[in-house]
Amino acid sequence: MSMKETILAVRYALSPARMATYESAARPAGDKDPAALVLYAWNAQIAAAFLAPLHIGEVVIRNSVSDALQNVYGPRWPWSPGFEQSLPTPKIGYSPRRDLQNARKGQTSTGKVIPELKFVFWQKMFTSRYDHRLWNANLRRVFPNLNTFKSVGQLRQEIYDGLEEVRKLRNRIAHHEPIFNRNLNEDFDSIVRLIELRCKITAGWMVKNQQATAIMRIRP
Repeated sequence: MSMKETILAVRYALSPARMATYESAARPAGDKDPAALVLYAWNAQIAAAFLAPLHIGEVVIRNSVSDALQNVYGPRWPWSPGFEQSLPTPKIGYSPRRDLQNARKGQTSTGKVIPELKFVFWQKMFTSRYDHRLWNANLRRVFPNLNTFKSVGQLRQEIYDGLEEVRKLRNRIAHHEPIFNRNLNEDFDSIVRLIELRCKITAGWMVKNQQATAIMRIRP
């Protein structure tokens, strides 16, 4: 099969609308130039490679939050009425309280509830409503490598903002959307920084056991 036939077949299979984004960025020289397909394949490869850092980063963050919650509400914090009542429950959009209620259905241990909660649940725990009841006493304990010259509110907001960028990247990867136009080096550094807040050794171990940085270096 010729290159032109391959390009046409893949373009049809993935849809012209989807490939248009890559064609616009790659600017193939003609109908036999596979530049758009090369960029698409690279985008898929780097998206897959980011799953390992994202996985480790998310687990570290949610375990850190669980650590703080346990210190305030006890080891069975998902079933604590006080904690449940502290969660907002808007009628429209994401509801942390409903997320918690759904996550603990049929579960018998905190460890089983934690992975059932959405990423946004953990991010929402870093809003100012939890400074008094949770973070003033626990933020520096569960994240021992935080900047010592900033307030709890400033540090908590920085974590929230870092998680927002990670969440955007995570969602684009989950929905098979382009990420080649993001600053991926910055995204990777954000994940590393979040892990480092909890444990620098774990952050270093993650960096040594991932392929994202190598694939970023061979971007077409």
